[in-house]
Amino acid sequence: MLLAKFHAYWGLRTFLMEVEVHQAEKRATRRFLLRLPVLVNHAGESLASLSAETRDVSARGICFYLDTPIAADSAIEFTLTLPPEITLTESIRVRCRGKVVRVDPALRDTKVVPVAAVIDEYEFLSES
Repeated sequence: MLLAKFHAYWGLRTFLMEVEVHQAEKRATRRFLLRLPVLVNHAGESLASLSAETRDVSARGICFYLDTPIAADSAIEFTLTLPPEITLTESIRVRCRGKVVRVDPALRDTKVVPVAAVIDEYEFLSES
């Protein structure tokens, strides 16, 4: 919710009016608020995966919490398992490739860093 203040002038008097402006949702796909484990690899680092936890997931993007920041515009690959509540069948492992679009400052009183990424491609993995 955005609070905008507008000034109106009437003679020498000034009136202050507060108006609430609701920003329209810009997402084209549904976002699922899910806490799921996810393994993240990013270019320029060792091949070791970083453990993370998702904040939300959609068909086009993901936001997850990491212990250390990743630079914006970094290419990443991550793997997670979507639960039956999302797939409406059985759990499905998915490997995604994408790019970090935003890294927020660490949350107050914690050391986790929210990282948002766009998903450019994905593939379904067998459970073996």
